[in-house]
Amino acid sequence: MKRFWLVLLSLGLIPAFGLSAFAADVKFSGEYYAAGLYLNHMNVKDPSGADFARSTAFFYQRLRVGTDFVVSPCLRVVTRFDAMERVWEPDSVGNYAPLSAAGADNGDTRNLDFDIAYIDYTSPIGQFQVGYMPDYMWGTIWGNRTTGPTTGQIKYFLPIGPVTLVAAYAKEKENDYSVQNTGALANDRDYDSYRIGPIYKFKGEKVSGETGFLLIYNLDATQRGSGVLTKSYVLQPYFKSNLGPLTLQGEINYAFGDVEYDLAPDQDISSLTAFLDGDAKFGIFNLGGSLAYVQGDNDSTDNEINNFQTGGRDWDPCWMMFNNSTMNSWVGRVGSYATKIGGEMSNAWFGQFRAGVKPVSNLNLVASVSYAKADQKPAGFVDDEYGWEIDLTGTYKITNNLSYMLGAGYLFTGDYYKGAGSANTLNDNYMIINKLTLAF
Repeated sequence: MKRFWLVLLSLGLIPAFGLSAFAADVKFSGEYYAAGLYLNHMNVKDPSGADFARSTAFFYQRLRVGTDFVVSPCLRVVTRFDAMERVWEPDSVGNYAPLSAAGADNGDTRNLDFDIAYIDYTSPIGQFQVGYMPDYMWGTIWGNRTTGPTTGQIKYFLPIGPVTLVAAYAKEKENDYSVQNTGALANDRDYDSYRIGPIYKFKGEKVSGETGFLLIYNLDATQRGSGVLTKSYVLQPYFKSNLGPLTLQGEINYAFGDVEYDLAPDQDISSLTAFLDGDAKFGIFNLGGSLAYVQGDNDSTDNEINNFQTGGRDWDPCWMMFNNSTMNSWVGRVGSYATKIGGEMSNAWFGQFRAGVKPVSNLNLVASVSYAKADQKPAGFVDDEYGWEIDLTGTYKITNNLSYMLGAGYLFTGDYYKGAGSANTLNDNYMIINKLTLAF
């Protein structure tokens, strides 16, 4: 299979690499933000000591710069780097780890991070993209992981009228011997992902949008040395539509396959997630809502895996519940007796109602109320309710490129976080955040 893909890639890219590469133009884009936040509790357990009663307050920032080297109208090199992505503190302090669960990174290691570099070539037979780029980017924001690590990928797009056919390959994990992995002792320990599907775009007098369907085949052989091989398929249909003042989108992810064990019975994979989101605009007012579902596993000891998927890294419905970009990436693990507060949504039903108003053109105010409960209550747990969260966000556009955001969230903590201890007590929690963003 590897030889087949290498030969196919070589044949397809001969026209691209046969062109003379003299950059005719360089285009820059990017974003800088500086933010500050206060979180009242680092753990929603009822205070019984200094650790449980801790709060946190700090400033943080990131500079992200994208650079396109345009060789010709059909050929370019796309790059991106992040710089000074850090909590504000002196460089010499060695206790900074904004993106590390282990918490062992030194602040200096986050000062420059190149994460995107790929060729984008539009040929007579379709569009090719080859290199490091954001991963799992399909359909709606649901299930996407573009804010996570980038991966080496090969993508091909073939437009046929209103339909675009997409085929892609991603190297999720490489465990063959190389200068970067001199400890490799065996072959066939990689994690490869193959993807194919169509996108159809439509436009009428009153309605427009797109719909698509993706089939993913993942072969995870990273644990083959321990006698475990995972073969999974994911079906991802989605739609996006605009009908007058109404914007509606939805996506379903269904994963199936099996986990093969050398020394134990195999396990079947059957996992469902779903997402529906809508917004309607009425003059200066906006109303919207979201419904989301991620299947849980009602019996971790049987031969079926139902909790194989999450809601992804990119979707942040609240300031605290199921939030990745702030809670996971900057605050860290905010725990309880059972699980952490933020992070990718799993084993949950979720509903949200939003209302917004733009009293003037450069000011947007949004309030939301969200509720979540577990799909499957783990054995012995006191309750299945994650709780209610109220969030307020105001964004003021100072100039066309500069904006200031002020937000606040309050979590009415549900008893799911008690775990299996009926006598455990919990705290509600709240966050205040402000952020200055410059886009260029």
